[in-house]
Amino acid sequence: MTAKKTTTAQDAMKPVEAAVNAGKETVEAVVKAGSEAATKQYEQAVTMTKENIEKTSSAIFKGYDELASVNKDNIQAFVEASNVMAKGMEAMTKEFFTFAQGSMEENVAVAKKMLGAKNVQELFDVSGEVAKSNFDKTLAETAKLTEMSVKVANETFQPLQSRLNVTVEKMIKSAA
Repeated sequence: MTAKKTTTAQDAMKPVEAAVNAGKETVEAVVKAGSEAATKQYEQAVTMTKENIEKTSSAIFKGYDELASVNKDNIQAFVEASNVMAKGMEAMTKEFFTFAQGSMEENVAVAKKMLGAKNVQELFDVSGEVAKSNFDKTLAETAKLTEMSVKVANETFQPLQSRLNVTVEKMIKSAA
């Protein structure tokens, strides 16, 4: 009877063992599935983070490169404008000194003529002619220098205006 009881007890334990084994297998399967899912989600998170970092880095470096290019072009336009202005000012200075030198030579000739006047009337006549001549020449030279100034200002501003237009166009494109 003891053999029968042992067999019966073992037989009675078989469903319990089967249930425990099934529960153990279920728990192992759930843990394995959860672990695999967590690993997969972790790998996806790492991949997404890596992609976002690459996109952000690319955008930052692209923005930096564009900014560096814009600044380089702006500096180049400023240098060009400065060169145009320097050449224009040089031409205006030469024109002014040419006028001043011509005026001094004429004034020396006029002084000699005035010193050679035979009477006061002749002195006043020479003085009147010189005053009118000097006034006309000064007006003409002032007009010439004004034209040169306007031309130099326009030519100087041109490279800066071009860069401003390009910069505004880029800002409009990036805002759109």
